[in-house]
Amino acid sequence: MSTPQPPAAPAGDTATVSSDVRLADFTTLRIGGPADRLVEVTTEPDLIDAIREADAAAQPVLLLSGGSNVVIGDEGFRGTAIKIATRGIRVDADACSGAMIHVAAGEDWDAVVQRAIAEEWVGLESMSGIPGLAGSTPVQNVGAYGHEVAETIASVRVWDRVDNAVRTIFAADCGFTYRNSRFKADPARYAVLEVAFQLPLGDLSAPIGYAELARVLGVEPGSRAPMTEVREAVLGLRRSKGMVLDEADHDTWSAGSFFTNPLLDTPAEVPAGAPQWPQPDGRVKTSAAWLIEHAGVAKGYSIGNAAVSSKHTLALTNRGDATAKELLALATHVRTQVHQAFNITLINEPVLVNCSL
Repeated sequence: MSTPQPPAAPAGDTATVSSDVRLADFTTLRIGGPADRLVEVTTEPDLIDAIREADAAAQPVLLLSGGSNVVIGDEGFRGTAIKIATRGIRVDADACSGAMIHVAAGEDWDAVVQRAIAEEWVGLESMSGIPGLAGSTPVQNVGAYGHEVAETIASVRVWDRVDNAVRTIFAADCGFTYRNSRFKADPARYAVLEVAFQLPLGDLSAPIGYAELARVLGVEPGSRAPMTEVREAVLGLRRSKGMVLDEADHDTWSAGSFFTNPLLDTPAEVPAGAPQWPQPDGRVKTSAAWLIEHAGVAKGYSIGNAAVSSKHTLALTNRGDATAKELLALATHVRTQVHQAFNITLINEPVLVNCSL
């Protein structure tokens, strides 16, 4: 479904345009060189106009959401970076169909989760404490503790840079897989404008699908618990792993989990003793953190000012003045150690901008 748009116009009056802006200040890693041009947008029309203006000038475009899943190179970005700060939540709810909530891309994700719990909209509670903005959640198919946003998304409204139109893409056409989507697979085409979530009503959580969370809650896997308790348990687990942002804690100066959990074709490929979770397609998922630890990479291992978190081996952190070069050297070391030990190649989760492994 698409809506043709008129010719491109300059960024609107409510957009803020700056030059030579340090992008490190817009990321949770606090790493990254300057952008030639930064446009901060607070309305959907300005977001579309900023993209169309850059495209019309043949300038590269970097869409910046919450900056929690990106590594920007030390040389920065030669083009236009667009910081998305659009706001707004529209709600339709009734006892039969539940709640349909339409969330602007620039809404803070954890604030959306908090509101869902307060309003008794079920399904987002296990994703408490995840940093970033709502518009990024379908791109990465964000998930935690046994649930993914793909389970709750009804549709995603996007600006299609190829068709020059606003389109609504329903969940079945979003290409959701583990930490992936059609939006991530084709980042130069789609800019997320709004995400619609379909959520049941109630005060009990979705079924607890993660053994560690069930244990903390004192319930059996597959059962439900009060959503408020699930949120507190999830936040407690995330804090223990340095996964809740805290400016004073350098273990949280990260992009979250730097590597995805590997998906292997057969159980025989899973190293002896490693966790394994059978997948619907017949493959088996194993733990990247287990592989890293058992490959001999210890918590706190560092290269320059970049270090493996002291709390969780999946997070690579900035200890205060790290460069992208140091961080990627550390990531390369971790990946090499795992490959040498287990013949498994780890895949980075954050998007790499003007840098590579």
